[in-house]
Amino acid sequence: MKIAKLILKNVFRHKLRAFLTILGVAIAVMSFGLLRTLVTSWYSGANAAAPDRLVTRHAVSFIFPLPLADRDQILRLPGVKAVTYQSWFGGVYIDKTHFFPRFACDPETIFQIYPEYVLTPDEIANFQKERNACIIGRKLVEEYHFKIGDIITLSGDIFPGQWQFVVRGIYKGKEPTTEENALFFHWDYLNESLLKTAPSRANNVGWYVVQISNPNDAARVSQNIDALFTNSNAPTKSETEKAFQAGFISMSSAIITSLEVISYVIIGIIFLVLANTMIMTARERIREYAVLKTLGFTSKHLIILIFGESLSIAIFGGLVGILITFPICAGFGVAMSSFIPIFIIEPGTLVAAASFSIFVGIVAAIFPAIRAVNIKIVDGLRQIG
Repeated sequence: MKIAKLILKNVFRHKLRAFLTILGVAIAVMSFGLLRTLVTSWYSGANAAAPDRLVTRHAVSFIFPLPLADRDQILRLPGVKAVTYQSWFGGVYIDKTHFFPRFACDPETIFQIYPEYVLTPDEIANFQKERNACIIGRKLVEEYHFKIGDIITLSGDIFPGQWQFVVRGIYKGKEPTTEENALFFHWDYLNESLLKTAPSRANNVGWYVVQISNPNDAARVSQNIDALFTNSNAPTKSETEKAFQAGFISMSSAIITSLEVISYVIIGIIFLVLANTMIMTARERIREYAVLKTLGFTSKHLIILIFGESLSIAIFGGLVGILITFPICAGFGVAMSSFIPIFIIEPGTLVAAASFSIFVGIVAAIFPAIRAVNIKIVDGLRQIG
């Protein structure tokens, strides 16, 4: 107990230095937590993908459309349970800074294949029966204060014109990792306009989402789908939804890798900050250690004092850093919700931050402890400053 009191007094002997060191460790831990959360959130879409869903797109590039007629052929294949389709609409709401995903979809099948989008039966029925109806996510309601019956006007870019959609449903995510910031509307509403203004672009979809009976058959069904259209004008590439999501993530792999590297560099910064403090402390207390040895303190006692002080600072800083990580990540998640809809701190990130803090506290104390243990009493008493 006396050793513990002595450790605590040593930690705050130089209050300003202790405060700045703990603050430095806390900021580093918070930065690590923020960067790791950014990385894990970037992969959350792929990790949350359903194993029984395939995505079929144009083999050349995602930007090329597929004929609507392909749907019936895919649906007849063995192992295929259901098929829906979507097209990326784009468009501008207010201005380009107000971004959220907008999809033209098949209203009859979209919410059967995506059960993670939770709606009431009335909302689905109202959406299906009204041509210009739309379904929006809960986060759009929080951000823009939309409500049922509101009209959302989008300025088309990929599909020029002014497009008006009536909100008929607000979906919620079944799981915390479900995105809740998208807008879905009738593909027929888009296609009818294209038939009048750009017939060559009509009767095409962006991609198909194929629900299969057995996830273990994903590779076989994918090959069978692609074999159907090998010699057509629109060859396809089919893959699991997770692989499809990972393809988008790979486009920014250099950025993600850089963030991962930086997050671990921050651990080195924590070490340098704490190691510098402990080395300064040990140098200042050489005479004190010599006196303690004279009074009968053993090497074990000195090691406990030094490691205890280093670990106390590291743990205090780590706890403060973890605590401030939550509001910082919450604010960052709100600010970036249009681009990273799922921004959740994973338990593994918190465990890693706490573990690294403790590890750095131990490592930073090794050199000062060795020096204190090996110093001779006579040499220690001669030490000045």
